[in-house]
Amino acid sequence: MNKKLLLFLALSGTLCTAMAQKSAKPAIPRDEKIEQQVEALLGKMSLDEKVGQMCELSIDVISKRVNPFGNINPAEFTVKDLRKILQKYKLEKEYDLSKGMPSQDVIMQLYMRIQDIEGKKGFQIDEAKLDSAITKYKVGSILNVPGGVAQSTAKWQEIIKRIQDKSMKEIGIPCIYGVDQIHGTTYTAGGTFFPQGINMGAAFNRQLTREGSRISAYETKAGSIPWTYAPVVDLGRDPRWARQWENYGEDAYLNAEMGRESVLGFQGENPNQIGSNHVAACLKHYMGYGVPVSGKDRTPSSITVQDMREKHFAPFLEAVKAGALSVMVNSAMNNGLPFHANYELLTKWLKEDLNWDGMIVTDWADINNLYSRDHIAANKKEAIKLAINAGIDMSMDPYDWHFCTLLKELVQEGEVPMSRIDDAVRRVLRLKYRLGLFDKPYYDLKDYPLFGSKEHAAAALQAAEESLVLLKNTNNLLPLSKGKKILLTGPNANSMRTLNGGWSYTWQGSNAEALSDSYNTILEAFTNKFGQENVVYEPGVTYNDKGNWWEENQPEIEKAVAAAVGVDYIVACIGENSYCETPGNLTNLFLTENQQNLVKALAKTGKPVVLILNEGRPRLIADIEPLSGAVVNIMLPGNYGGDALANLVAGDANFSGKLPYTYPKEINSLVTYDYKPSEHIGKQMEGAYNYDAVVNVQWAFGYGLSYTTFAYSNFRVDKSQFTADDVLTFTVDVKNTGSKMGKESVLLFSSDLVASLTPDNRRLRAFEKVELQPGETKTVTLKVKASDLAFVGYDGKWVLEKGDFRVQAGNQLVNITCSETKKWVTPNR
Repeated sequence: MNKKLLLFLALSGTLCTAMAQKSAKPAIPRDEKIEQQVEALLGKMSLDEKVGQMCELSIDVISKRVNPFGNINPAEFTVKDLRKILQKYKLEKEYDLSKGMPSQDVIMQLYMRIQDIEGKKGFQIDEAKLDSAITKYKVGSILNVPGGVAQSTAKWQEIIKRIQDKSMKEIGIPCIYGVDQIHGTTYTAGGTFFPQGINMGAAFNRQLTREGSRISAYETKAGSIPWTYAPVVDLGRDPRWARQWENYGEDAYLNAEMGRESVLGFQGENPNQIGSNHVAACLKHYMGYGVPVSGKDRTPSSITVQDMREKHFAPFLEAVKAGALSVMVNSAMNNGLPFHANYELLTKWLKEDLNWDGMIVTDWADINNLYSRDHIAANKKEAIKLAINAGIDMSMDPYDWHFCTLLKELVQEGEVPMSRIDDAVRRVLRLKYRLGLFDKPYYDLKDYPLFGSKEHAAAALQAAEESLVLLKNTNNLLPLSKGKKILLTGPNANSMRTLNGGWSYTWQGSNAEALSDSYNTILEAFTNKFGQENVVYEPGVTYNDKGNWWEENQPEIEKAVAAAVGVDYIVACIGENSYCETPGNLTNLFLTENQQNLVKALAKTGKPVVLILNEGRPRLIADIEPLSGAVVNIMLPGNYGGDALANLVAGDANFSGKLPYTYPKEINSLVTYDYKPSEHIGKQMEGAYNYDAVVNVQWAFGYGLSYTTFAYSNFRVDKSQFTADDVLTFTVDVKNTGSKMGKESVLLFSSDLVASLTPDNRRLRAFEKVELQPGETKTVTLKVKASDLAFVGYDGKWVLEKGDFRVQAGNQLVNITCSETKKWVTPNR
């Protein structure tokens, strides 16, 4: 082939790509008024102001830290100086200076005593540091929680009003403040907690997810916070991963559906006008975060182009189309390239291919990782160059405002184009205009009378009830009979920390007992429900809350066994203590030996055992599951989880949750439901030579029992032959064949029977939740775009191939046929 022809083809390909980008419908409709405001302001801004808007600092940077010895020369420090300090803090009677200067240990004790006194005054802004951040460096965003613990709405109002007043006065641009309110109003004291994301996935109820995010937005705005780092739409496909519980489960479609609903709940229907009751959403973590090869947080993944496009990108694609205003980037790397330096994924896939004008923010100090950890840059300056040129718009630095100085130097040296800076700043300003921050940078608490209300609590309780999964119920052991005696045991029986998990009042969910004191642990909820005279509490195993999250105290199993003598039922609340992010890494997925021994010892009493699994990820329980009569997986149901469990166990509510992930049985058989056929699940092949990879699971994705039963029948489709442009409408009759009202999540799966790439065993394509009275039948309609049955081929292109598909709902099957092949030239269908 001659060079001219090669050049022609190359130019043609570039032209086609450019045309495809321009022809893509804007992910968020363009608002001309906002665009004019952005351009007018951008044209007036200096380079210092522009790079400042691209920097996000932690609230710690501007906090006042009192050093009582700060103005004293250590070499000249005298008893007289110390006496003045004691008088200032009214501590003269606590420290004896009659013998002269005390020891260094005593001085340190005094220092800590004063820090405790200052801490009780609450968070205070250091005005000099605030001046440096805003006036000197023009910083555009602040994040995080003062002192690492949830603040009152009044305190949030005070903090953000001061920051906004300073920012508007000095640079005329409001600050955008962000927090991790990922499962309700988790960093505002008195706010409403919803179950963690994994529970919301288990509920299979879109409306509950939207409502939870709407309530969270309302209560977050009550503190004048306009931006939340949620929803989490990573795919939790490896139970070893410490962040399994933050997302909606292992499936791409489930995360896409719930992610979209969450965005609409947070932001409302119009992303260009985020009203006073809504906040900006931030999708995280873009992307492929949930499948690290090692299973450890923030470690490398090895994802194919096919899986990245078809599965990991899918929730972000759906949520961006729903108007998500910002995206946070995965801290790790894929196939050797850190996501924070990946131009193809940040700029091409997200911004250009989707015609998306939102903002991309880094995760915590992740530009630094490009040189300090990943070694693709020699220093911080080079790392900033790589990240900004790749498509990062705002750097969560979070402790170093010299990001601004270094980025300015890079622009002046021609290493970062001014066009890239202007694009990033447009995105930052556009977000602030969409939020209305220029007109109203903070809000008034009196305008939010439903903050922490009974109405919001009722919604959170319903979400918890619908998210708990009944996995086993031999001989209808549950619901428990009223008037019988119950032994509550296990380390999770009397703990709010374990019900909530991480990102709950504090980062790790620890040291927050006072803030959750008004809610019920499992023990308190059971005592309220069954009567104090009918509940015996003896934990047998407890967590060491002064140690690491996984540490347990010396077990007292014999006490629990003794307490079981006079009871009718044993309810063992086992699982995990709370953890968050990298500190949650573990090396052993089995439930702890102490907890297993507790269950084994209690089972020997002959009393019926109910296992309550309170855990952020599935811990292996194959050895003790057979010892139980019933198993309930409550995961992390939040502040109302104890009440929800008591209602369900008593039979005052009915179970309707289904597993949003595959619950593994063996440590070397970790698998997702959409496995390849060679990952055979079932009976081993007969004979000496077994080449099947047998995978044994404890419970399957989508599994969940009820106190009633459901029968499926009359499964139909409106088109048995279809093409890529069709919408397939499936209907199935679902009948409540039991004696109690129940809710059933109807899941529809498809299987591509023959394809040019080995197809997944099956894929979730639709779901609807339906409520049925005893004996009632409803026809459930499930619509599937035929194009959703396409897959990403070996060449990275979407294709729907001619051939047969099997579709399943419940125990019902129907076969359909694609009559012609379609291949997409665009990156997305």
